[in-house]
Amino acid sequence: MSVMPVPLVKHELSLLAINLTRRCNLACDHCYLDADTLKHGNQFELATAEVCRLLDEAVQCGEGPMVVLTGGEPLMRRDLEEIITYGAGLNLAMVVGTNGIMLTERRVRSLKRAGVLGIGISVDSLDTEQHDKFRGRSGAWTKTMAGIEACRRNEVSFQIHFSITENNADELPAMIDFARSCGARVLNIFFLVCTGRGESVTDLTPQRYEQILGELIEAQERCSDLIIRARCAPHFKRVAHQRKPGSSLNRISGQDGDGCIAGTHYCRITPEGAVTACPYIPDEVGNIRVDSFRTLWANSPELQSLREPQLSGSCGACEYNKLCGGCRARPLALGGNLMDPDPVCVYQPRGGPVIQPLADELHCDVYWSAEAEQHLHRIPGFLQRMVKKRAEAYVAELGLDCVRPEHLYELAAKRFGSSGPPGQIR
Repeated sequence: MSVMPVPLVKHELSLLAINLTRRCNLACDHCYLDADTLKHGNQFELATAEVCRLLDEAVQCGEGPMVVLTGGEPLMRRDLEEIITYGAGLNLAMVVGTNGIMLTERRVRSLKRAGVLGIGISVDSLDTEQHDKFRGRSGAWTKTMAGIEACRRNEVSFQIHFSITENNADELPAMIDFARSCGARVLNIFFLVCTGRGESVTDLTPQRYEQILGELIEAQERCSDLIIRARCAPHFKRVAHQRKPGSSLNRISGQDGDGCIAGTHYCRITPEGAVTACPYIPDEVGNIRVDSFRTLWANSPELQSLREPQLSGSCGACEYNKLCGGCRARPLALGGNLMDPDPVCVYQPRGGPVIQPLADELHCDVYWSAEAEQHLHRIPGFLQRMVKKRAEAYVAELGLDCVRPEHLYELAAKRFGSSGPPGQIR
């Protein structure tokens, strides 16, 4: 198939999730894939060569995007290390998302040799029985804990993924303490979008959702040694701005990493090669077996609609619609339209002007010292844009006009603690 040259697009790819397989060794209540091909897999899964060809194209869509290899359970793919090695050779940031029960000492060492940048491990409760029930397999918690310890012993950077529901929300403070004590660098709190088997999971009420977002912001202010992030919760940007409206750091668009980036800087690939804006938006914009991924990323009308959204209802009228914009998957999951209001947001628009995010050129009078620029260029490409914007906003707030290395150190300490960035896991 001949591929016509495609110009680089404004919305560079920062994060690419590849569901390598529907195979899984668990049967989690919340799985969006409804991963039912547990043992025999799917004969239509992307082959090794197809995944590597996809990675070749991903390099052309952004400055060193991060690639998350997930599933199902990606460790069930025997070619996982081969894929990681290939991607790392392209200077892509290769990470793995796993339930952790196959993370033996031997496998962790193998992943490290292959060039994995980090591993995301799912822990849904510190109560052994509750975690095992949620995951659908007795003994899962114990094996996952052993996998975490194997990562720690072998100095492989890892983060904890906590899917929060009404049943485990009260564990949030304990989960934060656990993540800190076990050596995780990031704790990602996933707010469920009810698709797949997740349709049977009782979700949080909008009021509880709002309360937890506030708790996460407060927890991050107390914990300098752990990154605590809300996932699938773009309202985080609005809540943060309401708490500190004078901070220019809170006027950085959610599309730059702290909110929903579906279709703007992120998409996912199904095991069969279909491209969707995110795992919770099932509408396929094309298939990499038919069209060039680069072409789909640049030209898909469906992705373009997310890049210039025409929001309706309260989201369209909201003064935070450019900082937040709401989750587009949730109204769709409830049978509505992609641009309908997010059903879990309790905020009522007040009729004020739309709060504009910081433009890239806003701090054009702030320049970078040669030493600071060297530090910036050592950061993986997918992070550079966000770090640059944050650094310039920080320096401007200080009343200065030059970004120096010490400013980057100060920002890193505020975000990551004295131990520094977390192996650059985004």
